[in-house]
Amino acid sequence: MTHTTEAVTHSVLVPLKPDEAFELFTDRFSDWWPKDSHHILDTPAAEAILEPREGGRWYERAEDGSECDWGYVREVERPDRILLAWHLTPEWKFDPDPAKATEVDVLFIAEEDQTRVTLQHRGFEVHGEAGPGMRDSVASDGGWSSLLERYRAAA
Repeated sequence: MTHTTEAVTHSVLVPLKPDEAFELFTDRFSDWWPKDSHHILDTPAAEAILEPREGGRWYERAEDGSECDWGYVREVERPDRILLAWHLTPEWKFDPDPAKATEVDVLFIAEEDQTRVTLQHRGFEVHGEAGPGMRDSVASDGGWSSLLERYRAAA
C-alpha cells in the first residue's frame, strides 16, 4: 500500500438548507459525533463541542467534567464554510503548537433544496514520517466518511 499525505476529501448531500446544515455541523456537533468511540480522554465523553466563531474551541468534555481540546476554529463564513485547525497528533494527543496542526475545511453548498457538505482534511505533512499514517487513519472506514454518514443520518 502506498502511503501519501494528500488531502482526504468526503462529501454528503443532506436534505437541509445551507444555514441548517451549518448549524447541525457546528452548533449541534455533539448530536451526531460518536462520543462513545471518537474521544481521546481516558474517561467517557459526555459532549463534543465546536464553537463556530473565529478562535472558537473544538473539544470534548468528559462525564466527570474534564475537557480536552482537539483544535480551534480558524475561519467562519456562516453558512458557507468553517475552517478548523486539528491539533491532534498521529498518537491522538493534543499538541498546542500551531505549526503541527492539520486543517479540516468544511464547505456547505446549496444544491436545489439540499446542501452538499464537503469536508477536506489536509496538511498531514506537518507530522513528517507519521503524516501518511495519520492520513490513512482519517481516510479509513472509521474516519471522515463514516463520520459524515452519521452527520447525514442526523440531518
